[in-house]
Amino acid sequence: MEQRSNKTIVCSVFFLDIVEYSKKSVSGQISLKERFNAFLSIAIRDVPVADRIILDTGDGAAISFLGDIEDALQAALSVRSSLLGEGVRMEPPLLVRMGINLGPVRLVKDINGQPNIVGDGINVAQRVMGFADPGQILVSRSYYDAVSRLSQEYAGMFHYQGSRTDKHVREHEVYAIGYPGDFTTTQRSVEIEDEIEHTEGMQRIVALSKRYWHEFLRQAADYERHAVAIFKRATTRQRAAIMAVGVLLLATSVLAVYKLAHQPEPEQETKVIAAVPPAATVKATPQTPPAPVPAPKVVKTPPQEKKIQGVKESARIRTLEDTTGGPAVVSLAILPWGEIYLDGKKQGVSPPLMELQVVAGRHTLEIRNSTFPVYKEVIRVKPGANIKIRHSFK
Repeated sequence: MEQRSNKTIVCSVFFLDIVEYSKKSVSGQISLKERFNAFLSIAIRDVPVADRIILDTGDGAAISFLGDIEDALQAALSVRSSLLGEGVRMEPPLLVRMGINLGPVRLVKDINGQPNIVGDGINVAQRVMGFADPGQILVSRSYYDAVSRLSQEYAGMFHYQGSRTDKHVREHEVYAIGYPGDFTTTQRSVEIEDEIEHTEGMQRIVALSKRYWHEFLRQAADYERHAVAIFKRATTRQRAAIMAVGVLLLATSVLAVYKLAHQPEPEQETKVIAAVPPAATVKATPQTPPAPVPAPKVVKTPPQEKKIQGVKESARIRTLEDTTGGPAVVSLAILPWGEIYLDGKKQGVSPPLMELQVVAGRHTLEIRNSTFPVYKEVIRVKPGANIKIRHSFK
């Protein structure tokens, strides 16, 4: 640090802020700050002391990582994981906004002779943090450009959120860390638990489903972080083995899907119509043999249309016959996430988007994921119909 003092360097800055900290009572602020400091200590414990500078901002903190730019990303994921693992009934709830930037800072000493940082790098980190929702991690364009090129795994963790304007009328392009739809706040868990407690019947079942889905997403995010950390620490030979296993699993999945899609269709049902005249019109005597019965006519039900012009082979047509009246409802279960487009118009990201209400008729549903090919499906619905769309990007 002594050698770097009064010099301008480029480093990653991780800025955190406790939401509505100033509105809490003194005891509430003490509780929030103790839990916040504990989570932050866990997040940076593997970073050498010489490679970090921590500034306490009162209602949060700013950390400059002077070494590896990945340290800021790992610290942010660790803090988010700790927030998700905290009990949902903790009072007051700890809600934190987080922002990361890569930019120039000057290392100086404060009035007490302690290391401090100033400059555009920390200022932009604070602005980016200010755009985040509680529990969300946003990063600047400069940090995304640098860290996303380190590995394909890192690139897949970021999702463009658009351009934001700060109070100084300065534009910032921001990216979110984590999959869209991740429930990244403890407040969301509290809302789900309250919904379960105060509802009955079908609403309670829906609330329980939300809680299980919330837990599933949290576990999936944890597994993702562990997988990235393991791959990062692995040797070249171990990485090759991991990639070989992944390719084998992918090939097996593709083969299974191919076989399932090309299974022979069951024979169409046939209806036999016997042209037998009514019993009242048939007269038979011992001298006159009964009139011959014509051979039965076989009427085959025409097969369903297999292909539709303008739709990929992976698309399917669903005709919904079970109707109850009112708008049609499309229930969504997408893994790990997907942007939903109905007739070319974006409806949102699933999860958390769980249902769509559509008018009767034929619609084109697209599910987009930046890492995988677009999935398209054509649906034909009637009023009051209910259909479940399940798709997993692998």
